[in-house]
Amino acid sequence: MPLVVPGITTDPSDKTEEWTNKLVGKTLAEDGSSDETPQLTLLQTFLKSDLPEQSRIIEPGSMVTKDYNPDRLNVHLKDDGTVSHVQKLKSSIQRALRQSLLTTYPLLGPHIDEVLPKKSSLEQMKLPDRISLFVLDSDPLFFQLDIPSNAPLLPHLRLVHRFPQAFPTVRIDRGAIRFVLGGATLMAPGLTSPGGRLPLPAPASESEEEDDDEAAAPKTEGVDADGHWSRELEKGEPVVVMAEGKDEACAVGLLAMGTKETKAKGKGPVIEETHFLGDGLWRLTID
Repeated sequence: MPLVVPGITTDPSDKTEEWTNKLVGKTLAEDGSSDETPQLTLLQTFLKSDLPEQSRIIEPGSMVTKDYNPDRLNVHLKDDGTVSHVQKLKSSIQRALRQSLLTTYPLLGPHIDEVLPKKSSLEQMKLPDRISLFVLDSDPLFFQLDIPSNAPLLPHLRLVHRFPQAFPTVRIDRGAIRFVLGGATLMAPGLTSPGGRLPLPAPASESEEEDDDEAAAPKTEGVDADGHWSRELEKGEPVVVMAEGKDEACAVGLLAMGTKETKAKGKGPVIEETHFLGDGLWRLTID
């Protein structure tokens, strides 16, 4: 499927989708093997000689070089030898992903060259449940839901644990932890209770208040000394979930209700989880 980046259209000349349709689910065969292969099996095979000149077959557990080649087609195989997915991300798409990350998570800026080096070889994996996972040197970085088409890039928890201050956060109380680790929708009481924590914008001083003829300068986002995010978060924004008494984040999700509205109502669904500790995305082994 074509790569969708918020605000960025895909390149129609990219052949990745075409090769995905040709190869996924098939077994790669050597030249000459068709003479002894039943006709039904032939329909499920693809000759290696028919692959593009610049292609690389990656078997489970095999060692691969980390050099960047924007024109190379990577063909990934499952344990049974069938093609699991095909990947080739052009440098222009990698630049678009990089910019999208900085737009969504501005505090990631000081670390972006560590997260996504400019000449790195970023890979895209298509996973079940319509999820695209982006991986660098076998390290999962972020993922994106295929539906809706404008879904934001969401950080993998391993990336969040590396740069915990770079992502907007809320905290659930101890009683809600078991629901988080079960993938449930998070409700307002677990966030508004004494053990929960929602953003707490600092009150504006007189010098920061908006003048009649001039808009106030934007304030810097971040976490205050007590762990509160410094800006109210809106419905649909990505958010990282912390837990009372725990040091590391336990989930990533999308807000079904803005944090200001959550405080006012005190009830109802607030966060739709997309990734949590112990789920398939966390346990996924990437070779």
